[in-house]
Amino acid sequence: MVNSAIETGHANVVSHSEWIEARKEFLRKEKEFTRLRDELSRQRRTLPWEKVEKRYRFDSTKGKTTLADLFEGRSQLVVYHFMFSPGWEQGCPSCSFWADHFDGTTVHLANRDTTLAVISRAPLGEIEAFKKRMGWKFQWVSSFGSDFNFDYHVSFTPEEISSGELEYNYAPMEGFPSEEAPGVSVFAKDAAGELFHSYSTYGRGIDILNGTYNLLDLVPKGRDEDGLAFTMSWVRHHDRYTEGYFVDPAQEAEDLFAGYEQAKSAGAKCCSGESRADG
Repeated sequence: MVNSAIETGHANVVSHSEWIEARKEFLRKEKEFTRLRDELSRQRRTLPWEKVEKRYRFDSTKGKTTLADLFEGRSQLVVYHFMFSPGWEQGCPSCSFWADHFDGTTVHLANRDTTLAVISRAPLGEIEAFKKRMGWKFQWVSSFGSDFNFDYHVSFTPEEISSGELEYNYAPMEGFPSEEAPGVSVFAKDAAGELFHSYSTYGRGIDILNGTYNLLDLVPKGRDEDGLAFTMSWVRHHDRYTEGYFVDPAQEAEDLFAGYEQAKSAGAKCCSGESRADG
């Protein structure tokens, strides 16, 4: 539990008529933003596509499966790139925060010709054990041994990391803190069964999938992340919050990541505020 007090001196308390006037003025800005967002979404849908030439194969509870299989008979596929590398003891806490929102959406997406799949590089056994712990039901497959994560710029080779410069979110990134990064990719399948990549987004671009953040944006404190060692240092796996939960703003990111280092590569961290650079 974080600080439960609101600074009374911060509030600008006014009469009801003044409140309505201020709210209506802000509503005009909200409507303008909504129209701009609708237009941006329209333009996103008109972006060109690229044909998926590789025949990616994944490990699933049903055996070997292909990218085409992940559509489950539908024509649209949304892939969440979940940060979970081979050898990690558990999936990334930040990606888990996002994944907590997925199960409630799958049935609705399915009835709009869309399938959601989650893909990680960890072997299937490690994924299944963590998935069971977290109580999730969504489709989650392993790309272990596949180029998929590397081709979609969410996993990085040791050589890329040691070079001090790799590509993430369509730009070179120096000093990237992890071999994994979050993202979302969208694919389409035509009547002939050909697959196409229509869109990918990274960093802050994935915020729209997180209902908790969108709700926090409505309340007086907002996301309340200013002053933390990095923006998401407060996030825990949902089974790791405690009654007296508290994040020390002065605690270093190195300490906060101590529980999420790779078993075989000490010091490699699963997530960071830097991995969510402005999208």
